[in-house]
Amino acid sequence: MRYLFFTIICLFFSRIGIAAEQLPALQGTPSSVTSQIESVDETLPVAVPEPSAKALAHYRSGTVLWCIRTIWELWLPILFLFTGFSARLREFARKIGRHWFWAMCIYFVVLVVLNYLLSLPLAYFQGFIRPHAYNLSNQTLAKWFTDSLKELGLVLVLGCLFLWIPYLLLKKSPRRWWLYASLAMVPIYFFVVMIQPVVMAPMFNQFTPVKDKALEAKIMALAERAGIHGAGIYEVNKSVDTKTANAYVSGFLGTKRIVLWDTIIAQLNERELMFVLGHEMGHYALNHVVKGILCLSVLTLVAFYGVHVAASFLLRRFSRYFGFDQLSDLASLPLLVLLINVFSLVLTPIGFAYSRHLEHEADRFGLELTHYNHSAGTGFVKLQQQSLGVPWPGLVYTIWRATHPSNGERVEFFNEYKPWLKHEPSRYEAYFTPEQPKK
Repeated sequence: MRYLFFTIICLFFSRIGIAAEQLPALQGTPSSVTSQIESVDETLPVAVPEPSAKALAHYRSGTVLWCIRTIWELWLPILFLFTGFSARLREFARKIGRHWFWAMCIYFVVLVVLNYLLSLPLAYFQGFIRPHAYNLSNQTLAKWFTDSLKELGLVLVLGCLFLWIPYLLLKKSPRRWWLYASLAMVPIYFFVVMIQPVVMAPMFNQFTPVKDKALEAKIMALAERAGIHGAGIYEVNKSVDTKTANAYVSGFLGTKRIVLWDTIIAQLNERELMFVLGHEMGHYALNHVVKGILCLSVLTLVAFYGVHVAASFLLRRFSRYFGFDQLSDLASLPLLVLLINVFSLVLTPIGFAYSRHLEHEADRFGLELTHYNHSAGTGFVKLQQQSLGVPWPGLVYTIWRATHPSNGERVEFFNEYKPWLKHEPSRYEAYFTPEQPKK
């Protein structure tokens, strides 16, 4: 069961989600590898390779699985509503909890745990069986199940902390609750994003300063060039879970940081990695986390108003089946989840289109900062081939699942965008110090 402030935050702020299998070891001595990297002509274009048969199978099965998951997340709340289970659970929670707040917590915990158990087979197949079948995972079953329980615990804790807010507003202002709840969600979004890197993420993996101190010094020098001073840059041991690669920006105010998976450090050469970092520094310098939250807040307002209108209609028609006739009733939670899922499907194309725009601008920032066009292209080709990526996904995937431009679009942009060669101004040059990166 998806809850809005968890689901869309994860989708908006998972940043540069590029999956990649472990690269084969580089051949030759370290000095020959360095010489090869330094001799790269960054003006050379990079061809976009065709996807392998295995990559196409992975893409198609992923689309089928996404459809099944979406239908399941719509069907399960309907089941809770029309069987009268939600109303009976509310009565049970009231008897046990007595006080309104504790009754709400009991109701919420039982409903979420039941949902977790019913969805566990699908989650197990999607999160464990399938990645191993395609040789994309290092995770043990014990680690997967432990992480799954931790995620469940986070949902339970945060739900009990915040669920009372919309229900109190539903009770106090049944006509305007959607407006007040949308406004209340803004600080909640910022709070969750702020604690994510220092409270949530360390529950699942170990975060340390970058272990390669020479690399760390180069990263800090690049950050200084980008106008980022004193940035937190961390390495996380994701190799215990996955063979895929990733880097991202997370946090807010004092918790804002750039994170590199140890897999991406192992898989890319220095210039390829520096472009990825330049991209992430673009997110940091251009305040994309804040912009993403503000966009999310607007979409939340629209979604909550849609929920308000649709719920009024459904309650008039089906209250005798539901066992409640007011949205402020605790038993309405599956109805709220159902309608939020429906409106999330409707609004996702808008949110994801904006996310792709932010990612494109971060790519532009990274190119302007490093001038590593060829290395950016070769890095993305490596990641595409070894993560079973498809460079030109279909329209449905792009609209409802793609938070980033397609790999083909990105490589073509890397090939074409070189205003400095034409002595034209760069869009973000005002962010950079005058010193040029070493070629």
